[in-house]
Amino acid sequence: MQCDMCGTEAELARAEIEGTILSVCNNCSGFGKVFGMVRPEPIPERKPVIRVEPPVEKVVADFSEQIRKKREELGLTQKDFSRRINQKESLVRKMESHGFEPDLILARHLEKALGLRLIEVEKAEAEPISSTETGGYTLGDFIKIRKK
Repeated sequence: MQCDMCGTEAELARAEIEGTILSVCNNCSGFGKVFGMVRPEPIPERKPVIRVEPPVEKVVADFSEQIRKKREELGLTQKDFSRRINQKESLVRKMESHGFEPDLILARHLEKALGLRLIEVEKAEAEPISSTETGGYTLGDFIKIRKK
């Protein structure tokens, strides 16, 4: 352990020096009143930390075909369907031709209106967080950079 006064690595004693209680080496303990030896505290065993990222939701790849097929099964025109979901007819046309991918809010609305599953969940794998050589963690251990 390291002396609070001089910084040397040695066995330490607990001493009061100028009104302050310090952990000091034998050389520095002469500057104050010694109370006793400092017992080194056992270092707790560190367990690996597992990072689990929340699931990522996304719209299914074949959303346009599913929307078109279900609309046709229900016997609705694009105009009728757009009125039913309270959206513009041009938006329905673009969705069915892959010209527009709905966001998650619109996709959930379409799921309710059509009775389809348009949102899928990507499963994120748990990965252990690395530890630095000193045994501690740095901010970089907790940051995961995503490449797009």
